[in-house]
Amino acid sequence: MSERVQRKNDARRLEILRAAARVFRRLGLSASGMREIAEEADLSPGNLYYYFSGKDEILLFCQERTLARLLAAVKEARAASGAYAERLRSVMSEHVHCMLAHLEVEVLPEAMRKGVIEKRDAYERAVRSLVAEGMKRGEFAQTDPALVTRAMLGAVNWTARWYRPEGPQSVGEIADALSEYLVRGLAPAPRARVAK
Repeated sequence: MSERVQRKNDARRLEILRAAARVFRRLGLSASGMREIAEEADLSPGNLYYYFSGKDEILLFCQERTLARLLAAVKEARAASGAYAERLRSVMSEHVHCMLAHLEVEVLPEAMRKGVIEKRDAYERAVRSLVAEGMKRGEFAQTDPALVTRAMLGAVNWTARWYRPEGPQSVGEIADALSEYLVRGLAPAPRARVAK
């Protein structure tokens, strides 16, 4: 396959992924089928099967893309200079953007889960490392980095449950506000003034 054809194929797969996400949101994962996804993507079911062998493959593609974006975001943040709060805020913001198109890894067949779970765990370790480094530098309050990281990721992951595209805030507004709130929660307590 030529590079040009591959790019076109990848772009079409992304369009299908977006269409599938809309169908999953509207009908729920279990009620969604390839026929509904094909209709939303403006394809015949036969054409859809050219790009994906089934719903599980669409879910796997979604997970792989999401985790690649998250791992790239945390790698970029770890390599950046500047305050750890800003670096962590950028990772949490990207996570919100990804989660609002995210699908649960647990819905994948077991044979497809292993690689996704390994990448998800690598991402969590990288975020935890960013938090721990911020604590070492005194930018974040001293606490358990694993617990704080899991709480932050849990809050961000939950956005996929309550977000509604027709709601009052855009994805960008939610990402900015939530990442700001979560990172601000790590700030060390102000030191009490000593009376003279």
